[in-house]
Amino acid sequence: MLRSPGLLVVPLLFAVTSPLTACSDNAVADGDDTGESGESSADTASEDYVAAEFMVRESVRQLHITHADPGVELRVVDANGEEVERAVVDDLGSLIFRELAPGDGYSIEETGDFPREVARDLLVMSSEGSYPDPSFYEAQVLEPGFNYIMTRDGTMLSAYVALPGPPEDGPYPTIVNYSGYDPSQPGGSLNDQFDLEGLDLETLCPTFPVICDAPHHPSGILAGFLGFATVGVNMRGTGCSGGAYDFFEELQVLDGYDIIETIAAQDWVLGNQVGMAGLSYPGISQMWVAQTQPPSLAAIAPLSIFAHTGDSTLRPGGITNYGFALNWADNVLDGALPYGKGWEQGLVEAGDTICEENQLLHGQYVDVIQKTDDHPYYEPEVFDPLTPLEFVGDIDVPVFVTGAWQDEQTGGDFAPLFNAFTGSPLVKFTMFNGVHADGYVPEHLIYWGAFFDFYLREEIPVIPGPLRNIGPALFSALLGEPVEFPPDPYAMYGSFDEAFAAFEAEDPIKLKFEMGNSEEYSEGIPQSAWEMSFTSWPPDEVVPERWYFQPDGALSTTAPLADGGASSFHIDSLDADTSILDGDINTPLPPWNWPQDQSDTAAVFLSEELETDVVMVGPASADLWIRSNAGEADLEVNISEVRPDGQEMYIQSGWLRATQRGLNSEKSTDLAPVQTHAEADVEPVPSEDYVLARVQVFPFAHAFRAGSRIRISVDTPGASRAEWLFVLDETQTDSTRIDVAHGADGESSILLPVIPDQVIPTALPPCPSLRGQPCREFVDFTNTAI
Repeated sequence: MLRSPGLLVVPLLFAVTSPLTACSDNAVADGDDTGESGESSADTASEDYVAAEFMVRESVRQLHITHADPGVELRVVDANGEEVERAVVDDLGSLIFRELAPGDGYSIEETGDFPREVARDLLVMSSEGSYPDPSFYEAQVLEPGFNYIMTRDGTMLSAYVALPGPPEDGPYPTIVNYSGYDPSQPGGSLNDQFDLEGLDLETLCPTFPVICDAPHHPSGILAGFLGFATVGVNMRGTGCSGGAYDFFEELQVLDGYDIIETIAAQDWVLGNQVGMAGLSYPGISQMWVAQTQPPSLAAIAPLSIFAHTGDSTLRPGGITNYGFALNWADNVLDGALPYGKGWEQGLVEAGDTICEENQLLHGQYVDVIQKTDDHPYYEPEVFDPLTPLEFVGDIDVPVFVTGAWQDEQTGGDFAPLFNAFTGSPLVKFTMFNGVHADGYVPEHLIYWGAFFDFYLREEIPVIPGPLRNIGPALFSALLGEPVEFPPDPYAMYGSFDEAFAAFEAEDPIKLKFEMGNSEEYSEGIPQSAWEMSFTSWPPDEVVPERWYFQPDGALSTTAPLADGGASSFHIDSLDADTSILDGDINTPLPPWNWPQDQSDTAAVFLSEELETDVVMVGPASADLWIRSNAGEADLEVNISEVRPDGQEMYIQSGWLRATQRGLNSEKSTDLAPVQTHAEADVEPVPSEDYVLARVQVFPFAHAFRAGSRIRISVDTPGASRAEWLFVLDETQTDSTRIDVAHGADGESSILLPVIPDQVIPTALPPCPSLRGQPCREFVDFTNTAI
């Protein structure tokens, strides 16, 4: 049997006899050759070809070559003898031909002098025709510890299994984590992963085995404490997994189907049904996998996700986010290099020949950064498969989502997904102010655990007593204060059916207000002060209010006079490269450094003091009448609250490259303009006449108390987020001027999502205190009038 340290996997016979893997023992046969010499097989004898010593793996729309001579040119020829593509083998002897039409009769041939190595009679699978028989999954055996899972094309993916007890005490409810991070890295002591000073946890290992066998993904640790089995799987091309990395390519998605079905087939899996869990990358991946509808997938809980790869994170409003998005892509690509994670080397040195072999294709990853550069505008065939809004309607299992409006990484534009999960029998969203990792705080975890209890364990959810006892110590080490789990929300019910019915009957949307302002804990600790719930997004209760920009810098519900003129500002290129954070964002009170707008670098509009409390929930549309002396205008719109105590608190932002202002009329609403970002719709920004550019401000929920004022600023993208930095258009220099009309040339305004007649139940929170919402001293700003 193939073995790795502490590992039992599928027998070698299974791999060899799999019809989905082809090697170099293909029979040599005649075939056309139209290489550089121009000869074909009709001109050359079959003895001019020799059986390939390199190996070929047949795959879905791909062919994978390993063990070839580095630097040799290979070409792929179809069944008709026509050359499809040629490329050079990399330094590790590997090459991948992608985007091949499904069919049989393919060949891989050397292009040099005769005799040439050739592998013939190769199959390129279609997605639809690639699904294995269930016996393919049932034949694979996974045991506690480090394993490999075989996918439909024979690629081996590394996986780490952590059980909450011995296998014979199972079966256990099971959760899967799938990403390109380190989920399959062999586990170890929890103290080795986190700085938990003063906690003698190892004495608790008999009660909580996860303490001494902690997976390298937070969802696995949390689920382990709750008594779930977990499996962390590295995507192809990362860690010890075979294949090459490509951001949510078709193969990577199909791999997800295969791992779900393989894991669910294990004897230690309760009900042979599994869930998926994870925050950020392993949260996002769940949407791609679940769209394939694996029969054994019971539920998913994707946390800190986005609705649209481009508009939400990579290129908000058409402006590239190099701060987080490209930095993240660069880090992932570095980790996808051979031995890029670091821990693979130790396994190989200990004798893991599978991990060693799997590194050979890692250099064939697809450069997502180059792909971004190559496709600056929307192309359906490129972007739709990478846009969750376009495919999550195919997901047919219950969904539990949490997300923060001010998420410094994925960005906070996740709420539109609520309406897109049309095929899911149940959808629960919890939304709050906060930062990227806040989905894993006790207030949210108790419902996260309950969700999986309902759909995997089918028991009334209860936090075990021993976990309640040690929870405050754990959270104190992680959050800075001994935060407790809230009371079990369903423990009062007499039966599972009653508890489950109550859970399902709850409003599907929960809004947690003022995380960081709880009376129970210190300022900044991630616990909410109050909440609201709704049945729709945006809530049906929203009554949009239009606030107009005025020539004196005021913001009013009354339209400006015809002679109102315009406000002008120049691009401040430094803003694009400026972060508003000087340290760790996960601390209770992060070291924010939110700079003031400098004179002549913004157009700012400020309301009078509000007479009553005002609660806003939803996206906003800044409808700007603009012109520019550069033919382009990169815009940012910020909403903030100027409080009675003289402090200004950040709320939310939106962005737009104004030449891409063309709207998708089918998807746009009054509160949420959606641009096409198609090259055909690009139009210059005039220098004389004004044009309407609608900027969507990302969704938010915020409570303005009576006496506060609403502040809207229009300025250069940047200096508004902790990790987002922007690539301005080359025309956007400090000499670029943008004019915003508020008169006869255009009534610029912002449409805000107000829920009328609300009374806020708590006092004005300290500033700073609210998670993800920096504060600064309010400073009057005078616009440059024209």
